[in-house]
Amino acid sequence: MNAVTEPLDNPVTYLCQRVKQFVDTQIIPKETALLAGDDNARQIAAALSAQARQAGLFGSFYPKGHGGIVNRLSDYLPIAEQEGRSEFGPAIMGADATLDAHMLFWHGSPVVRARYFDPLVKGRAVCSYAMSEPDSIGSIPDTMQTRARWQDSHWVLTGKKWFVCRSLHADFITVVARTSDKPVEQGLSMLIVPADAPGFEVLRELPVLGRMQGQGELSFTNVVVPSDHVLGVPGQGIKLMQQRLGLGRILRASQWLGMAQRSFELMCERIHSERGVQARLVEKQLVRARVCNVYRHIATARALLRDAARKFDDRQANSIEVNIAKLAASDALSVATDNAIQIMGAEGLSDGTPLSSLYRNARTTHILDGTDDALVSSVGRALLANSRNPELFDSDYPSVVNRASNHG
Repeated sequence: MNAVTEPLDNPVTYLCQRVKQFVDTQIIPKETALLAGDDNARQIAAALSAQARQAGLFGSFYPKGHGGIVNRLSDYLPIAEQEGRSEFGPAIMGADATLDAHMLFWHGSPVVRARYFDPLVKGRAVCSYAMSEPDSIGSIPDTMQTRARWQDSHWVLTGKKWFVCRSLHADFITVVARTSDKPVEQGLSMLIVPADAPGFEVLRELPVLGRMQGQGELSFTNVVVPSDHVLGVPGQGIKLMQQRLGLGRILRASQWLGMAQRSFELMCERIHSERGVQARLVEKQLVRARVCNVYRHIATARALLRDAARKFDDRQANSIEVNIAKLAASDALSVATDNAIQIMGAEGLSDGTPLSSLYRNARTTHILDGTDDALVSSVGRALLANSRNPELFDSDYPSVVNRASNHG
């Protein structure tokens, strides 16, 4: 790689430049091989991860003192965006484990930290998170059927989960399960299940839009879970789910912007190419409109994510901001990939460019991490509730109830 000169006044910018360079020169050229998803692809990914760790680019937003380089989420966003330029970047550079690392650090027992957290932040373990179920409604936690019953001195877990990321190669899974018959706000818990636990089984890999991407369906049959493998305390499941979603949606949406920006660059590259000049693309109003539309979506989503991240750093309520930013980032990626493919023409539909794969990823963002429909309904409901009294509603802080009354 060509050297990147370090600016003494902005280490975050320097790190961002180095991450972008690593993704562009080391990961993107190997995407075709990585897409195969076979043993060779896993060996390539492992080698690239080792290279990233050696370069000091692995786990940039891990907890402070445990590998993390950046302490504030708002500072990490531009780095996450560069990691996300390739769909393989977050996994290779340790970003896929960031959310689990924080959840284990915040809520894990000493046993959980030693057995799962430490190997995870050192790049020696793969994590997974199991919430969705085949026979439940994802946006309604009260319909969850996986249960853990208390027996003697441990929990016994039984149920099924599906569309679980990284489940085929995970070393442990964080499982959301019902642990009591109390109302859902007190009846769910998060349990850590090692992948070698008796009674745990990966039933099948689930294709996503015709391609295997590591999503799996899992079965838990009388799996024994020690009492110290519960995150927080029993009954905190809903609270921890909300915390996880708040951070997770910002992290994932920032990575989506990386793919959106890359699509924008590919589109502009084609417009300025020899073929684009011959077709006089730069002179066509519809082409200019597409470029403007894509840029506007990316810039808008980026600003919304920065606002949500700043409030996260300041420990301010930001649920509305997070969900709006997630929706905007998803739209930005979809608009960017769709317009880039349109400019490319038939070539954009082929595997000759990364756009077909980016387009597939874009479509999944409207479902994963909360469907558009559920988020739109949730945001609309919250805005109407919080704005019932206009004198107490601050549009700059829409998630804060009665903010005006707290500031005289």
